Amino acid sequence: MHVRAKPLLIYDGDCGFCRRWIERWRVLTGEAVEYAASQEVGAAFPQIPAERFQESVVFVDVDGTVSYGALAVLRPLAVGGRRWPLWTYDRIPGVAALTERTYALVASRRMLASTATRWLWGGDVTPPRYELVRWLFLRGLGVIYLIAFVSLWVQVEGLIGSEGVLPLQPWLDAVAERYGEDRVWLAPTLFWVGASDAALHVVCGLGVVASVLLVLNVMPALAVAEAWVMYLSLYTAGQTFLGFQWDVLLLETGVLGFLLAPWGVRPGVAGAAVAPRSVIWLLRFLLFKLMLLSGLVKLASQDPVWWDLTALTIHYETQPIPAWTSWYVHQLPPWFHRICCSVMFFIELVVPFLIFAPRRPRLAAFALLVALQLVIIATGNYGFFNILTILLCVSLLDDAYAARALPERLARAGRAGGAATAPRRRRLVGALAIGTASLAIFVLSFAHLAGRAYGYTSLPAGLLALVRETSPFHIASSYGLFASMTTERPEIILEGSRDGRSWEPYEFRWKPGEQNRRPAFVAPHQPRLDWQMWFAALGDYRRNPWLISLMRRLLEGAPPVLALLEENPFADVPPRYVRAVVYDYRFTDGETRRSTGAWWRRENPRPYAPVLSRD
Repeated sequence: MHVRAKPLLIYDGDCGFCRRWIERWRVLTGEAVEYAASQEVGAAFPQIPAERFQESVVFVDVDGTVSYGALAVLRPLAVGGRRWPLWTYDRIPGVAALTERTYALVASRRMLASTATRWLWGGDVTPPRYELVRWLFLRGLGVIYLIAFVSLWVQVEGLIGSEGVLPLQPWLDAVAERYGEDRVWLAPTLFWVGASDAALHVVCGLGVVASVLLVLNVMPALAVAEAWVMYLSLYTAGQTFLGFQWDVLLLETGVLGFLLAPWGVRPGVAGAAVAPRSVIWLLRFLLFKLMLLSGLVKLASQDPVWWDLTALTIHYETQPIPAWTSWYVHQLPPWFHRICCSVMFFIELVVPFLIFAPRRPRLAAFALLVALQLVIIATGNYGFFNILTILLCVSLLDDAYAARALPERLARAGRAGGAATAPRRRRLVGALAIGTASLAIFVLSFAHLAGRAYGYTSLPAGLLALVRETSPFHIASSYGLFASMTTERPEIILEGSRDGRSWEPYEFRWKPGEQNRRPAFVAPHQPRLDWQMWFAALGDYRRNPWLISLMRRLLEGAPPVLALLEENPFADVPPRYVRAVVYDYRFTDGETRRSTGAWWRRENPRPYAPVLSRD
């Protein structure tokens, strides 16, 4: 029996569909397998009938063993190191028969299969690479962390400093008294070491340094780890002011960014190892979870304005911090808003499934998801949420498309890189560690998806316990914005007085107040006090004790808190009294704005909280 140096896969060289997929197999198996067209080598195998070469690929092993059909497709993969497909073929009942039938069906309809391949994958079906995607994603993640840290840094002392609205140290003391030794696990933050105002600035500053290092690709793995630790510390310490879904999303994305980041001081575009595909798929699953839940929670809430597609007729007016474009979009006819709402549901409920599709449908998902985020950016102020979502969409690309967004020098480096240059033992250990972590994170992430969709009590007891134990670290979370739409816009106006009869308003920088002031764009910065005022107006002051604390700080004239406001009408001496009045706000119509210049009209003033006094 003739013994070959390498196994050989023989294919029909006249079949364009076959040639296209053989190129993919060449990449998957590397130099472990040889490939040749039957027209070139068929004569060397007289024992194989010529018609067999027309019917299927033929695999000739090193010992001369010949395989046909689906088995001939799977054996070279096993030789190249991908053994699990052949294992399932051999070991799991029914898999072999099903695989062979599927192969025969495709082989008998090659023209149709070729057309489907072009529609789904395009002209190139070789395995995609993600080194450029990794480089682009990590630089973007660094930019978003930088935005988040700087945005919070300029507010942190007024929010949770010693003279802030919710001072951090008393809160930590209360947590320590209640939970004892468990406090560090239940409230993970570096501020257990010290919670002074200086400590707040140090943590914000270290977060900025880590973000800049990540942007500059300096020690990216350590940089993203440091950024995550600093942001988790601030998130935990932020209490009411850091409870937003994009804060949680940034933490979850940071965990995946750490697994994705290459090690080294300046690892270059390709790094010392290929980008781990398991992490790319985790990023895609995170995007899927985020978008799908955003649609599901709207329907699950049974809010009639979502079901009858009228939600957007009120959304632009009632959203937390409108922009000036919100006024214009609000004026559009109801039929336009219904169409937009239908498109939104299509993008949130249908398009996410294209995330797991082949290249071309996945690129369509990228375009539609990014378009939705750009529309939201253009009509509202949601901090860094939308650009973070767009960054997650980058995971839907591969290097062939990511190269179009990068300078030629970087694109060329990405094409030249991707080889595993680290020692083999280190690569194997790293792959095992990343694979194990990826599996654990996927289980957690899927548990949150299932828990949000069907209820967390439906989860197995052990899995539910794992979800609860890891929840303080936000390794994985659930999402869902605007489950119920607010149909009105109550707006709290804080006022001060020296005599209890004449009242002067405190003007906030970004939230609606003075009726003639044009709404402004503030994203990606998030003015967290302005945002919380929107939430407080929807409820009762007894459920928002921080607002009473804010009013007391105004009575004291606390500089860090006053720095969060646009205007202090009592710059010389603090007022003797402070009150909170709530109004119903509505956008004006076009005629009113042209005649008066007012963007808002307000009515129905009423007390929101008791009047506070310095006496």
